[in-house]
Amino acid sequence: MDERADKRMLAEPAVEAAPSRPARARKGTPDAAFDLWLQRGLHAMYDDVAREPIPEELLRLIEQDRAQDPKK
Repeated sequence: MDERADKRMLAEPAVEAAPSRPARARKGTPDAAFDLWLQRGLHAMYDDVAREPIPEELLRLIEQDRAQDPKK
């Protein structure tokens, strides 16, 4: 590359890797199918974990932190 080409590359904005897409709310699109598959898979893997109670030690630490900084 010559020097002018180098300067043009620096001056031009970088091209995005993936162009921004409109909202994927329409059903029947491949993106909607993937979103549904992903959501179901994540729920199957993590719902049980999300339902577990918060450990007492962690709750104690949170309350201790809140007491130290009353702005929160």
